[in-house]
Amino acid sequence: MKVHRNQIPVEGLHLEGTESSQMLDLRDPGIQPAGDVRYSLDVGLSEGGLFATGSVGVDLDLECVVCLERFRYALEVPDFACQIELSGAESVDLTGMVREDILLALPPHPHCDWNGEKVCQGASLRAKTESAPEPLSETRDAWGALDQLKINKTN
Repeated sequence: MKVHRNQIPVEGLHLEGTESSQMLDLRDPGIQPAGDVRYSLDVGLSEGGLFATGSVGVDLDLECVVCLERFRYALEVPDFACQIELSGAESVDLTGMVREDILLALPPHPHCDWNGEKVCQGASLRAKTESAPEPLSETRDAWGALDQLKINKTN
């Protein structure tokens, strides 16, 4: 995602479009892009630097960590911002910064019921099989087993 600094007017430039999702370089089979990376950025120049603010996003196919079912997730970074010091080159590549913000926004433990539109089958099965631990009865002393220990004292 390159921006040509000579094409940026004094008042700044608004850029909207898509880039290939290959720029994300996702190698995890549980996280796959389902479309191109979208961007809507305001770009400008300031005292030897280029700044970009706006939003970036991508649709992803994720694998639920509970039931292993694949589901669609619309990842959005609504507050993307970066500042790059200009080095003399005519074009500035924003790919690294966009990729980094998207990767940081990935859900660490994706669940297929993230938006409340469905109930995760794995979560409901887990809830049925898990039982609550038995509370300690009044007759059962939690320290009783320790009282039964025979400790050899050597002096």
